[in-house]
Amino acid sequence: MRFLLLILVALAGLATPALARPVILIGIDGFRADYLDRGLTPTLSRLAAEGTVAEGGMRPSFPSVTYPNFYTLATGRHPDHHGLVYNRMRDPDLPGRTFSLGDRHEVMDPVWWNDAEPIWVSAERQGLSTAVLFWPGSEAAIHGVRPRDWLPFEQSVSSRARVNIALGWFTTPQADWPDFAAVYFDIVDTQGHLFGPNSPELDAALVEVDQAVGVLVAGLAARGIEADLVIVADHGMATTSGERVVWLDDWIAAEAVDSYTYGPLAFVDPLPGHEAELEAALAHDPEHLDCWRREDLPAHFAYGTHRRISRVVCLAELGWTLGVRGQLDPARVRPGTHGFDPDAPEMQAVFIAHGPSIRPGVRLTEMDSVDVQPLLGRLLGIEAPHGDGRIDDLPPALVPAD
Repeated sequence: MRFLLLILVALAGLATPALARPVILIGIDGFRADYLDRGLTPTLSRLAAEGTVAEGGMRPSFPSVTYPNFYTLATGRHPDHHGLVYNRMRDPDLPGRTFSLGDRHEVMDPVWWNDAEPIWVSAERQGLSTAVLFWPGSEAAIHGVRPRDWLPFEQSVSSRARVNIALGWFTTPQADWPDFAAVYFDIVDTQGHLFGPNSPELDAALVEVDQAVGVLVAGLAARGIEADLVIVADHGMATTSGERVVWLDDWIAAEAVDSYTYGPLAFVDPLPGHEAELEAALAHDPEHLDCWRREDLPAHFAYGTHRRISRVVCLAELGWTLGVRGQLDPARVRPGTHGFDPDAPEMQAVFIAHGPSIRPGVRLTEMDSVDVQPLLGRLLGIEAPHGDGRIDDLPPALVPAD
């Protein structure tokens, strides 16, 4: 609870939240918390210095991958509770179907998303207007509701163009401004995967996103708009290599299991007749790999009860990649990835809040991704569904000081 107390103390004037100012959520995929220390992001660093920041980063949910965590940020629930349990998943209630972030048909089907309610749906249901650009989940009519303004994801849209779209929402008369807006950037994550977290290409991506955020801040100021900004990432990034591969088929024969997710994490189900073989393998984890029955996963993962999670979950040691011989070429292992234990420093995500409702100079020593949605609800003055972050349970006496 201590980190939630600190967040509440960081907010000013929240006893009667005002809707006169918009709340803008900025999601930067793969922005590791310590990227702020590289001296390449003057806009973000200024916002952090002037506002509230998670010192050391915000802890992502498990698994520390994109869709699960961006939906956690929007819903306040861990993936085990909101249903987006991985970027690629199956559902026993939907036989023959597989969710994959590259499959537009599945991504736009609300059946995958309806286990929870994202903040834009809460806002729309309570009479506020919302505009969401490319945030995972915003393409689906979740519980029959979409943002007022939205577009199908298109990676080719540049960071600057995304900001121009967002500023366009505020060129209309003030009565038509969105009360809540969200913008998603993917370039930092993309370059981190392709070139690694310590590459010049990654540094260039940091500069690009920082400049885009600078254009957004300047554009709002030019329009006389005082907005509350909440800037988040879904996870960090770790260095990986084809020299660090754990072969899943050294642990159990490939023909004995159905395993359909690779990278740091593998979902493993026994094929009919091989249940005992999988059980026997669980007694002998290979080096650099841990495998658990889903009901035995470590408690701090908050993971393992949802129907979409496999019978067994395997997680590689930080910096290692899971693969099956004949299916993975070590030479093609990307130099950066995520999905590891969310407690790892390399997985910590950026969190910055800045604006008239945010108290300056606050440094949060503990912050979790599930706390973002209740924070947004408080800023918007709406009743956000209770999830795994509990800001609304705090004693009224702690509602902020001067």
